[in-house]
Amino acid sequence: MKTAGSKSPISPPRWLLAELTYSCPLQCPYCSNPPDYARHTGELSTEEWKRILTEARAMGAVQLGLSGGEPLTRKDLPELAAHARKLGYYSNLITSGYGMTESTIGQLKEAGLDHIQVSIQAPEQELSDFLAGTESFEHKKEVARLVKKHGYPMVLCVVIHRHNIEQMEGILEMAIELDADYLELANTQYYGWAHLNRPQLMPTREQFERAEAIARRYKEKLKGKMKIYYVIPDFYEDRPKACMNGWGTTFLTIAPDGAALPCHSARELPIPDEKFPNARHLSVREIWEESEIFNLFRQFDWMQEPCRSCGEKTKDYGGCRCQAYLLTGDMYATDPVCSKSPRRHLIDQAIEEAETLPEQPLIFRNSRNSRSFQKP
Repeated sequence: MKTAGSKSPISPPRWLLAELTYSCPLQCPYCSNPPDYARHTGELSTEEWKRILTEARAMGAVQLGLSGGEPLTRKDLPELAAHARKLGYYSNLITSGYGMTESTIGQLKEAGLDHIQVSIQAPEQELSDFLAGTESFEHKKEVARLVKKHGYPMVLCVVIHRHNIEQMEGILEMAIELDADYLELANTQYYGWAHLNRPQLMPTREQFERAEAIARRYKEKLKGKMKIYYVIPDFYEDRPKACMNGWGTTFLTIAPDGAALPCHSARELPIPDEKFPNARHLSVREIWEESEIFNLFRQFDWMQEPCRSCGEKTKDYGGCRCQAYLLTGDMYATDPVCSKSPRRHLIDQAIEEAETLPEQPLIFRNSRNSRSFQKP
C-alpha cells in the first residue's frame, strides 16, 4: 500500500459508486446530482466502465453501487451487472424504478445483480407524482412487487422532508403493504438540488421529533419482520457524521463523464473540473493513491481548530467537507453541525428559519421552474 507523504498507509477503496448517467426522467427537488449536471456531458462507454470496475476490484473494492441519475436509462445495465458478477462484486442497483419492467428485472437477475433499491417519494399518489415531476407512483409500487416476486429482498427508500414528513405513518404502512424487507427513511441531506431547496425542504424540529417517534414505534413493532433504518439529518445532531468514513479511505465515486470523486457531492467544492482526476485517462490506482484531490483531506494536517486538537477527530474527520463549504464558504472549516464549531450558529439559524419562513415553491431538477404543491 502507498502512503500519503510520510503518513499512514493508504487503505484501498472498498465501495465503488458507479454513477452511470446524470440522465433521469424524474425531477426530484432533492436530487443529489450537481445543479449544473447538464454541463457534464460525454458518458463513459460500456468498455470504459468495464475497465474501471475491473481495476477497482483488483484494488480490493467489494461493494458496487449502480446509480445515476436513473441507471435504467443505460441500455448496457445488464451487461455491466454481469461483468460485476464475474469480478466478484456485491452489486446494488439504486433506482427510482421508473421505466423498469418485469423483463428488465429478469435480465438483471440472470446477469447476477445482487440487490435492487427502489425509491418512492410519498405514500399517496398526488404528492408522490408532484415530487417526482411525473406520474410514477402506481408504477413504482408495481415495480416494488415485481422485485419481490423475482426473489430479491424488497428494499424501499423514501427521502424524508417537510413535504412528506407528516405522512410518516402512511410511509410505514405503505412499506408493510409492499412487504418490504428493508426500509430506509432517509432524512434529506442538503447537497445538490436539496441545498438549493433547503428552506422549502427542511422540517421543523417538532415535525422531525414526531416523525422519529413514529419510526421508532414501528421499528419495535416490526422487529424480525422488516429492518427500518431512520437516517437522522445532520442539522438536528450536535456532532457531524464522518466524511465518507474518512476522505479517500473507503469510498470511490466515478461520475458519468469519468470524473473520480471522493464523494458524490465533491463537485460542489471550489475545485475546478480539470483538477478532478478522470478515469478515462488514469487508472483507478493512480487516482486513488497519487491524485492531489484524493489526498487533499486524508489524515489530519489540513484541519483547522478546533478539529486539529479535538480528541474526536478520528471519529468524524472534521465532518463533511461539502457541507462545511456550502454553509461557510470554506471547505477546510469545521463542519458547522458540530457543537464545537465556531460557526454552529449557522445551523441554529437554519433550524430557526424552518420554524418561521413561509412556504416557498420548489425548484425542480430537470428545469428551473418552481412549483408549489396544492394540498387537496
